[in-house]
Amino acid sequence: MESLAFAKAHEDQWERLRYLSRKATLTGEETDEFVRLYQATASHLALIRTQAPDPDIILTLSAIVSSARSKLTQPRSATLRGLWHALTNTMPYAFYRTRWWIHSVGLAFIAVFALVLGYFAANPGQLALLGTPSELAWYANEAFAAYYRDYPGFDFGGMVWTNNAWIALQAIGGGITGIFPVKVLLQNAVAIGQAGAVMHHHDSLDLFFQLILPHGLMELTAIFVAGAAGLRLFWVLLMPGERPRTVALAEEGKHTIVMALGLIGVLFVSALVEGFVTPSYLPWGVKIAIGAAVLAAFWLWVYVFGRQAGDRHEHTLVAYAAS
Repeated sequence: MESLAFAKAHEDQWERLRYLSRKATLTGEETDEFVRLYQATASHLALIRTQAPDPDIILTLSAIVSSARSKLTQPRSATLRGLWHALTNTMPYAFYRTRWWIHSVGLAFIAVFALVLGYFAANPGQLALLGTPSELAWYANEAFAAYYRDYPGFDFGGMVWTNNAWIALQAIGGGITGIFPVKVLLQNAVAIGQAGAVMHHHDSLDLFFQLILPHGLMELTAIFVAGAAGLRLFWVLLMPGERPRTVALAEEGKHTIVMALGLIGVLFVSALVEGFVTPSYLPWGVKIAIGAAVLAAFWLWVYVFGRQAGDRHEHTLVAYAAS
């Protein structure tokens, strides 16, 4: 093997590894690339040493590999810069790459809700399955609205946040089964449809939407995200593509964990709206507008930052393949 020709063929990879080793922080894609380049360069160094020992190349590669190894093994610490990178790159990209799954799950959820509501509206006699006439009247006239005003804002918001976060994490964690996310989504769609049907029967459907929409726009979207993430994990298990199944699951699992962490924050914002905006005495139009603005901000974050991160990811893959 001719050492100079070998060095010429791989110098771009070595320079890229040197560059990544010097960066203060790496994106998720850059981290994967960094590990691949480190492994490849370490192999190149071993090959040069055994088949074509060249002191200059060995010295250069040793320095590059040593620097990369130091970065690979250095303790990681949480920094504001790292947090900013997660919020503007890693998290929105994880949501963005799953956007069509989220939209599909959302449409299916709304369809089930509408079917349940329409069924009971067309067959009011079936409401007896949900309770006695007095129980349903109490629910529509008192309990439904009282639910949002019986507790102080912080206590109610905290309760809602932990409950919804737990539901979302279960849908994601149980996604590998392919059954649990569907169960969670179906149960919630049916339950909300039944609640709407009871309110409609007592001429309070307008109140139902007034109380649901301010926080529900974001809260339900978060549940759609959790269900979509879980179902996508199951799909990768069934259809890993050209990658080995274990590799495909590991890669998808990383994005799923990022989405789970992101959802905790998203549901916190939703809980603030439910705890302080929904039960407030602001005009209903203002409250719904606040909920719509929160939802719009979420999707703006996903599509703007997520698309940019996706473009960088594709550019990295092309550059690595070309090298």
